[in-house]
Amino acid sequence: MDATTPPRSGTRSRNNPRGQGERLRADIIATATEMLDVLADDQALSMRAVAREIGIAATSVYLHFADRDALVLATLERCHSDIMRAMEAADASAADPAEALRARMLLLGTWAQEHTGLYKVLHESTLNQRVEMRFRRDFKESWVAAVERCVAAGLAPRRDPRETAQDLMAAVHGSVSMRINRCATPWPPFAEQLDRFLTGLVGLRPRG
Repeated sequence: MDATTPPRSGTRSRNNPRGQGERLRADIIATATEMLDVLADDQALSMRAVAREIGIAATSVYLHFADRDALVLATLERCHSDIMRAMEAADASAADPAEALRARMLLLGTWAQEHTGLYKVLHESTLNQRVEMRFRRDFKESWVAAVERCVAAGLAPRRDPRETAQDLMAAVHGSVSMRINRCATPWPPFAEQLDRFLTGLVGLRPRG
């Protein structure tokens, strides 16, 4: 673990005084991220439990976050930033805009299946009903831009990219959510289903 990596839950840098600094804030977010991925419910998270997991006083957590909603929101914002960076990297390595769009969607599906708890908090939690997650608008706009690049390259029909992106988001999120919440159902491989979405909704040529 290098100097830029926040300590995992239950540990703390000796150079990080208790209750002080951005390093502790990052440690709190990292610990809350791990706990939410297990709990799969923002209401089940406790500020005291996070403090106990790190080994600090609960008051130290409140110095950085006013309440549980603020901590959960900061955690989800970090998840969003991580996903966006991964998607940008996928774009950079793709052969063309169509492959870039597919790589984005495949990355999201893979991340959701590996972090089902975080996905449920991000998209299905009660926090969504109480707090506007502004970063989700940025996420949606990135999908619209990805579809627009496919159209501009002549790889997809000239449809309304915003409507197309919305249809694709509904299909992908619906598929991911059903896989998580109805795990006993024999679903086809996500990559195969995604290719059908991209062909039917975006108008990309079938792969192969």
